[in-house]
Amino acid sequence: MATDKVDPIHQFHLNDLIPVNIGGLDLSFTNSSLFMVIVAVVTAGFLYLTTANRGLVPTRLQSISEMSYEFVASMLRDGAGSQGMRFFPFVFSLFMFILVANLVGMVPYFFTVTSHIIVTFAFSMLVIGLVVVYGFWKHGFHFLNLFVPSGVPGALMPLVVMIEVISFLSRPISLSVRLFANMLAGHITLKVFAGFVFSLGSMGAIGIGGAILPLAMTVALTGLEFLVAFLQAYVFAVLTCMYLNDALHPGH
Repeated sequence: MATDKVDPIHQFHLNDLIPVNIGGLDLSFTNSSLFMVIVAVVTAGFLYLTTANRGLVPTRLQSISEMSYEFVASMLRDGAGSQGMRFFPFVFSLFMFILVANLVGMVPYFFTVTSHIIVTFAFSMLVIGLVVVYGFWKHGFHFLNLFVPSGVPGALMPLVVMIEVISFLSRPISLSVRLFANMLAGHITLKVFAGFVFSLGSMGAIGIGGAILPLAMTVALTGLEFLVAFLQAYVFAVLTCMYLNDALHPGH
């Protein structure tokens, strides 16, 4: 038990809550699945309860919901233009889910679903899949103009096209790794300093005195992690808006 308290990796372990195995395929309901459900319920419940009885003079919670709406709407208009508002439900849901998942993960003994790359990669593939499907549905093969920048000399065109294709294919990787790596690294660092406090605090008066510095670092890192939780949701949403702009306007 003491080892689990100072082990920075233990917090990311997947545990089967309801084992399910169908045809050799593991479909177990895990702690990660549970917290995904919790995040979805908390997000939907908060937005519903704060907007169900809207008033001309908003309450504090209603103001938070309205500010979230306007924040994402402004982000989408800036990144993809007015036509990008057709994707507002998707971007808003994505932003709120990631934000709440990051914040829920800050609660002691809770699970951070965005610290697993399979989750962030699934989000990234959803975004890129939407870009490709909508791009071909709206523009047909003209969507491929995304990989053919205008004004490039013919001799350089094959090289530029290859670079554009590689850049496009790398998007889901960079998008998922950015969110996953920041959440993973932040929680590990926080757990390491908290482990120092726990270890030193059990060594008597001298240890308690030495625990003051790591305790201060733990408090500072906790504040920083709350900021990172918001920033990573924001960055993911901003990049999503930019990628959706390519589906709306594939020409450079």
